[in-house]
This record gives sequence, structure tokens and C-alpha cells, in this order.
Amino acid sequence: MLTRRAALMGVAGAASLPILARATHAEEAFTPVAAPADLSTLKRIRRELVAPPYVHDHEQVVTGAPRIVEFEMTIVEKEIQVDDGAYLQGMTFNGSIPGPMMVVHEGDYVELTLINPADNMLQHNIDFHAATGALGGGALTLVNPGEKTILRFKATRPGTFVYHCAPGGPMIPWHVAAGMVGTIMILPRDGLKDHEGRPVRYDRVYYIGENEFYIPKDADGNYKRYADVAESYPDSLEVMNGLIPSHVVFNGAVGALTGDNAMKAAVGEKVLFVHSQGNRDTRPHLIGGHGDLVWEGGKFNNPPDRDMETWFIRGGSAGAALYEFLQPGVYAYVNHNLIEAVNLGATAHVMVEGDWNNDLMEQVLAPSAIAAF
Repeated sequence: MLTRRAALMGVAGAASLPILARATHAEEAFTPVAAPADLSTLKRIRRELVAPPYVHDHEQVVTGAPRIVEFEMTIVEKEIQVDDGAYLQGMTFNGSIPGPMMVVHEGDYVELTLINPADNMLQHNIDFHAATGALGGGALTLVNPGEKTILRFKATRPGTFVYHCAPGGPMIPWHVAAGMVGTIMILPRDGLKDHEGRPVRYDRVYYIGENEFYIPKDADGNYKRYADVAESYPDSLEVMNGLIPSHVVFNGAVGALTGDNAMKAAVGEKVLFVHSQGNRDTRPHLIGGHGDLVWEGGKFNNPPDRDMETWFIRGGSAGAALYEFLQPGVYAYVNHNLIEAVNLGATAHVMVEGDWNNDLMEQVLAPSAIAAF
């Protein structure tokens, strides 16, 4: 009798073949065999990834020749508490939802070691929207439990780009909806520019990954909980195909970026917010602030929009918005489908320290009783 792991691996493998195997065979049929690229003279640097909303150390401007930037990510299948009483059998890059944000510069080479530990149940891979060829790397990175692979690609287009797991067939939407999505930011070598081509720097950068989850309920309306990711698949697939999410959240859970986990800034600081969504369109809005410069499509070769109140992130993409905070206080960063923000969880907070400026806003009269006539 097949174990759940073996059965689900069979489903995943069969689902993968129509997409991944056919693409690989096509390359073998039509692509000349090429010698390995000689990158022996390039400097190598290694970046240690950190969990969102934080981003690993990096330069905003670089000089000199392109480099090979090394990253390592481990695929982690684990249960995640999304809300009170709601648990997701999640699939993650490096244990976080979203996966960590990587930063390189245009012309650099990204070299990723992708590890699928032996105690996982499923095949996984990675599709970089920033990469060129082989299904964004998906055709070259399919790893079974107990395997690892190394992919290298050249970062040719500056901007913010989604990456996600795409092992083939019905496994693709399931793996993404279960958390396997992240972002890579490719900066211009001379840094960001405003709408007039002037250099722009940020003091802080935060990565907000928006996910919608489809957690099944039982006949009494209570969320179901499963022993492992394989057991959750049939019910999850049924809910997913209804296209009505149970939760829409930032960074993996309701309240993940509020309270003690709120993002922080200070008056006078310029903060770059990078926002991704793997499946659905979304509309970020900073209540009490604005998008001074917004790369709505996330591509830095295009001039940014200015003074945006709400911006649009297409499903399957990442965008970036820069704002200089001018007032202290608690700012709510939301998906401005307010039903999803308030009722389903897509809300974050930014705690800003500094001095209040009455010229920008002042309470002229405190709330008081209205005199009777």
C-alpha cells in the first residue's frame, strides 16, 4: 500500500512531466550544446538571507565588474498558524511566508543552492520571473526530497520580480497558495533614480508578501487541521478551485506585521516598500502617507509615478514604493480592498518616531459635546 508521501509524489511527478519534461526535451532538440560560461575571473560574494519583512545587507550602488552572488535556500514544509484556530499546511522557501527577498545588481549573476530535505514529502523547484530561459529556472531545479541543485542566471533586467515554486500541473497553484512565493530585487548598478533621473537612496527597505490562503472548514464551520501537507491536499484543492480565500494576509499570518512585529521608521527617513502577490491583484495603500515614488510594475528602467495614494500590484508580480515619513505615529499599510484588509487580515503597521508638525496637520478643536439649541 502506498504511503501518502509516495502517492502524492506520484501525482506531483506525473503533473510535472507535461510541462517540465517537454520543455527540457525541446531545449535538447533545438538548442545547440553550449560550453559552460567562463566566469572564473568574477568575484564571488555570499549573502545570508533573512526572514521578511527584513532584507539582507546590500549596497544600493556598486562599481566595478559584475559579481557572482551566492544564496542558499532550504525548502521547509511545515504547519503555520494563520489566525486563531486556523492552521495551514504550508510549503515555504527557508521557512518563511513569503520567501526571503534577494538583492543583486544589474549584470550580476545569481547563484542559488536550492535544498529539498529528505524529510519533506514533495518535489519542489523555483521559477524566477527575473530569469531568461528554462521556465525561469523551473525546468532545471526540480528536486525530490533528499536532493539539492544549483542554478545560476544573469540578472539582466533591473526591478522587483516574483519567484515561486512551479513543479508542474495542479501542483503549481497549490504550492504557491501554500506559501512558496518570494521576490528578488535587481538594482541598477548606479542605484535608483527618480522621475527626472536624479539619484534616490532609501534609509530602510521592507518586504511585504501578500498571500491568500484557502483553509478548508468542516460541516460545523470550523477550520480543519491536518497531520501533514499530503493529507491537506484534496480538501485544499476543492477550496482553492472555488477562488474564495479564507484569509488574505501579509507575511504569512493575520497580525504578522502589527503590534510587536510592526515595521519601524523615523520622521525624515525614506522607506522603500516592496510588495508582491503571487496569484491575485492587490492595491497597497499607506494610510496617512503616500507613494512619493512608485514603480507600480516594479521595473526600474521605467520612470516612477509620483504622489500616489494607492497603487496596483498585478498578480504574479512585485512593485516598489518609496515614501519619506513626515509625521510620527502609527501608519496602517493595507490592501485597499478594505474587506480583505479588515476582515481577512491584509493589514500591517508602521511605527514612526519623531516630532509632530502642526503645519501639516493640527486638531483645531478636540471632540466635545454639541451645545443644545
